[in-house]
Amino acid sequence: MMNAAPHQVTELLRSWARGDRSALDRLIPLVHDELHRLAHRCMRQERAGHTLQTTALVDEAYLRLVDADNVRWEDRRHFFAIAATIMRRILVDFARARRARKREAILLKAPVDLERLQVAAPQPDADIVALDDALQSLAVFDARAARVVELRYFGGLSIEETAEVLGVSPRTVKRDWAAARAWLMGELQHGGAG
Repeated sequence: MMNAAPHQVTELLRSWARGDRSALDRLIPLVHDELHRLAHRCMRQERAGHTLQTTALVDEAYLRLVDADNVRWEDRRHFFAIAATIMRRILVDFARARRARKREAILLKAPVDLERLQVAAPQPDADIVALDDALQSLAVFDARAARVVELRYFGGLSIEETAEVLGVSPRTVKRDWAAARAWLMGELQHGGAG
């Protein structure tokens, strides 16, 4: 998943957190390609005609990452986990704003196809707001399982990549993935999230 040397990114993140602005200049080229791949994974399954493009998602995520003064960067895994969260928030905020602009009582959105969760890719026109609401509910009692869904579904990460980001075994990710999918299916099908 991530090509730059982990220790190099980690050291630059820590230097940046200590106030070394030049560390940020050295960090950006090392993480840019992976941020772009992460954004592409998020965007490739968005609805047709989505006005937010991959580069704009990277740019917005970058701005939010740079403004994250109170984050104590642990390492490279932490950085990409935060980046995935930020990209999810951007897409959800965008969907909520679009929904608010339309002011429609019933949106013609496709429901989240939980069977597609098996392949870790959101389907076009999925009701991302309902999924986000359900993920927030899941995070209350199982934060790691919610992060697994976030990284796999929104970030498009594999089991192994998700395990690396979260610092757990692939077996743990598989278990969390299965449990989260089952819980989300119940939540979304029975209207708990919407």
